[in-house]
Amino acid sequence: MNQSNIRAIRGAFFDFVDDPFLRPEMECLRYIADGLLVIDDGLIESFGEYREVRANYPAVEVTHYPGKLITPGLIDLHIHLPQTEMIAAYGEQLMEWLEKYTFPTERKFANPDYARRIAAFFLDELLRNGTTTALVLTTIFAESVEVLFQEAQKRQMRIIGGQVLMSRNAPDYLLKDPATAYAEVKQQIQQWHGIGRSRYAITPRFAITSTPEELELAGQLKAEFPDVYVHTHLSENRKEIEFTAELFPECDDYLHVYEKFGLVGDRSIFAHCIHLEEGAFQRLAEAGSTITHCPTSNFFLGSGLFPLHKSHGAKIGLGTDVGAGTSFSQFATMAAAYQTAQLQGQSLSAFKAFYLATLGGAQALSLASLLGNFAPGKEADFVVLDWQATPLMQLRNPELPVETLEQLESGLFGLMILGDDRAVAQTYIAGRPALQRNEAM
Repeated sequence: MNQSNIRAIRGAFFDFVDDPFLRPEMECLRYIADGLLVIDDGLIESFGEYREVRANYPAVEVTHYPGKLITPGLIDLHIHLPQTEMIAAYGEQLMEWLEKYTFPTERKFANPDYARRIAAFFLDELLRNGTTTALVLTTIFAESVEVLFQEAQKRQMRIIGGQVLMSRNAPDYLLKDPATAYAEVKQQIQQWHGIGRSRYAITPRFAITSTPEELELAGQLKAEFPDVYVHTHLSENRKEIEFTAELFPECDDYLHVYEKFGLVGDRSIFAHCIHLEEGAFQRLAEAGSTITHCPTSNFFLGSGLFPLHKSHGAKIGLGTDVGAGTSFSQFATMAAAYQTAQLQGQSLSAFKAFYLATLGGAQALSLASLLGNFAPGKEADFVVLDWQATPLMQLRNPELPVETLEQLESGLFGLMILGDDRAVAQTYIAGRPALQRNEAM
């Protein structure tokens, strides 16, 4: 075996091998206090206990991260590229917030230079926060899609995105003729979907801003390209739900609008879903669709509390939902998801939260065969975490490696409640460092 191009990472590793929402948590996770991850050409070649794996790769150079925890890359299932600049815009609920802040900011993406500058910043900010895969909304402007995929390919990031479809109930400068949008999206699918690590998502903003004609064409695109994704919003805000019912009186509920046009399936991702009836949750589960839980956004806009415990088996992922979401950090998102559960008399363990941000997110995107844990053959996207990154975290959390799973869960909980981008020591994309924070030994 030629080991000259192979790389190896040593440290404490943590990942999941199964779903802790369906089986006992301790049967679903894997913790190796002293492990070795071997990487060849961006893929995981071997993984296990250091002594065992090292014996098969004696000549491979090893990068060691003592005192750190290495996990699979974090996965963000709902985030808005064009809202990066307007994060933390004060004082409105959803519909008013869109009109006052969001739409004027998105208008700037008609300028390709601006779009590229923000796209580069956006992707680097994801990497700073340990996010290696993201499902991204752009704008109605084709340039916003082009620069997203171009900048993602420069960084070898796995990005799913698409041009936002809007043809009514928004300012004229953000509306596009449905037939024109259909032609542009079709061309983009052919250009980007499945090229490198890029994937495409048909993206109606939400039912309110699409005419029936546009949703019909979106469904036609999905029928033409069945392996692309559908990405939109669903039942986020009471006014939004009421307006949707007025626009589509023939539909039984909000979800039925998307069902009517063939947009609900196993690659459909619906953000928020706060106010769904039980029957709608069941229909999503039966269709194999995904719900993205966006708790910091739900808090910020006063939209409500997502009932994770009532999701009836639908696939679930976590979304930062920047810019209504208040942080690019999945730690902040996990903390808010925990608080959301607490406010409903429920709980969310650290293990379950990290599952949603890693293997659970991969499964929600139908990408678990490619990423989400350290199984050989998968893509080597991972993060090196320092759960003692601040003085308070150093006081709160034990030194790594820990000896028991109880200590591990305690440290992970401290990380998700107290952590931010400072806890990300390094992010690896396809086996190579994409961010250098602290030097490895």
